[in-house]
Amino acid sequence: MAKLTINEIQNFKGKYPKQLWYLFFSEMWERFSFYGMRGMLIVFMVGNLHMNSEVANLQYGATQAFVYAFTFIGGMFADKILGYRKSLFWGGLLMIVGSIILALDPEKFFFTGIGFTIIGTGFFKPNISTIVGKLYREDDDRRDAGFSLFYAGVNLGAFIGGYLCIAVANGNLFADSIPVDLRWNFAFGFASVVMIISLLTFVQTQKSLGEIGESPLQHIEKSKKTLYEVATYVISIAVIPLVILMVSNSQYTDIFMYIIGPFSLVYLLFEMRNFSAAENKKLMAALVFILFSIVFWAFFEQSGGSLSLFAANNLENTLLGVELDPNGVNNSANSLFVIIFAALVGMLWLFMAKRKVEPNTVVKFGLGFLFLAGGFYVFYQTRFFADENGITSLDLFTFGWFVITFGELCLSPIGMSIMTKLSPHKLQAVMMGMWFLASAYGQYFAGILGANIASASEDANNMDKLIIYAEGYKQLAIYALIAGIVLIAISPMVKKLMQEVK
Repeated sequence: MAKLTINEIQNFKGKYPKQLWYLFFSEMWERFSFYGMRGMLIVFMVGNLHMNSEVANLQYGATQAFVYAFTFIGGMFADKILGYRKSLFWGGLLMIVGSIILALDPEKFFFTGIGFTIIGTGFFKPNISTIVGKLYREDDDRRDAGFSLFYAGVNLGAFIGGYLCIAVANGNLFADSIPVDLRWNFAFGFASVVMIISLLTFVQTQKSLGEIGESPLQHIEKSKKTLYEVATYVISIAVIPLVILMVSNSQYTDIFMYIIGPFSLVYLLFEMRNFSAAENKKLMAALVFILFSIVFWAFFEQSGGSLSLFAANNLENTLLGVELDPNGVNNSANSLFVIIFAALVGMLWLFMAKRKVEPNTVVKFGLGFLFLAGGFYVFYQTRFFADENGITSLDLFTFGWFVITFGELCLSPIGMSIMTKLSPHKLQAVMMGMWFLASAYGQYFAGILGANIASASEDANNMDKLIIYAEGYKQLAIYALIAGIVLIAISPMVKKLMQEVK
């Protein structure tokens, strides 16, 4: 059977190309693994590694920062050597190894397993998103709706994994069939099994991608190409001990974050010499989105840090009268709401685009911050619904996530889409990597913000902890509101930099 051409793939009928569904399922299982593990980290560090909550927040921020920082490096290797497909496969293998190590003995090999997972995610995550962007022509209005659907797949995995793993670990799911001393092993084990499913899904369906994602070194002799690829694999394994050292010592994380951001900007400026003035203006617009997204994720990613500890200590265990694990709800509510509303929001953008009233991407970003502010203000309001023991309403807390979800839907799927629109072809994986690097800085600052809240409440009773956490969320709501207003105000200027891109 002849290989599909890019034109044949991009000239699809209907709303979505068939390849999007294959990538949807591969990403869904990978996100189950990733969010399942993410939801367990800080609870495991406090409960099993016996860190205090301030140190655990910093460690959580460091771990997540490295996960996203290495997406920039993974994107660079994909662009220059491996291609998107081999990068994705290699990353998936490393993630499987990492989660199996954690399943065997999470207390003994915690940072070793995390090290493999970090490098693996760096190779996997930016490249599957880039492949999605390649399914569309540059002028295709269906692109945003496609990314919204893909994002629903991300969140279906995050919803199931985010609830299941932590609920198993806490003994609120399958408690009768899993021995108490093996709960964490099983919880991490689920992450390894579904990652294997993700990789098998991709391997079985990648033929439908035609030439999309193949190695950029097809033009050089085979032995030289193989040498470059093998060197990439060897280097990526060789740096794992260094990553383990840096993640387990948060002062090294600080040094790394001081270096990787400036390095990526210098690298981008170096690459910009090869592009026209018009292309470079688009890259400058992309940088505005990247910088504001750092602020967004620093607040949003309290979910795996301070909000996880808030859920464990200060939330009741019933939602609309149903008994549920409050930490599981914190990890998965946002994802459930994305599943329900992502396609609807995507259809709303299409509906508005046809009537020429769709807000431009910069305004959508600004709206994202306004919803984020609203959600954190709801978290602040939980202090007024607490009992004398500092236990407050899971219903109201979940409503806060409902509000924040619309902020995420205004920003994240659109953000991935706009990176592919604003980037020259030769730089797309790097720019997607920078988009995720912004998430790394968001995670890093999220850990610092969470640690500040935790340190203020270190010796407090549960009621005082509730008040301190709520006040912290009120401050974040105010900052998010200011960022949203600023972004909407500068939207005409950014729109000029974007030129014909909408």
